[in-house]
Amino acid sequence: MIEVIIKAGISAFLASIGFGILFNIRGKKLILAGLTGAIGGILYKYSLYLGMSELVANFLGALGLAIFGEIFARLCKTPVTTFIVCALIPLVPGGGMYYTMLEVIQGNVQEALVKGLETLSIAGVLALGILVVSTGTQFYLRTKRAMEAYRFDDNFYNL
Repeated sequence: MIEVIIKAGISAFLASIGFGILFNIRGKKLILAGLTGAIGGILYKYSLYLGMSELVANFLGALGLAIFGEIFARLCKTPVTTFIVCALIPLVPGGGMYYTMLEVIQGNVQEALVKGLETLSIAGVLALGILVVSTGTQFYLRTKRAMEAYRFDDNFYNL
């Protein structure tokens, strides 16, 4: 099973790199965008290996790539979307949308609704994972700035 997880990481890395090239990301940022995608892909596959549901696995993958996207964005002093957009592509449920449309075309309305709801749920969970990390990061940074603004000098205590 370790081979499957490693293959998932490599394929997510390559897919993220490919979309990074498409979005005109260059140099170190391109490699970091690929690494961010690999982290998301590995967390997704490992979560499935542990027996978690598809939704939980996608949520954890999104959390992982969002966390590392935030870290790499701070290190490179670049927008977070540089890393997250490329890294999210391997997790996006494109196959689910394809099968939803296939069921619609074949006239299987019930099956199309099931597939469509499943696909929308996965997309929502991916957005929620990114939202949680982004909100947490913003809260942390604002709290840190506020605490630094109210810090007293050593001279204050020597009065």
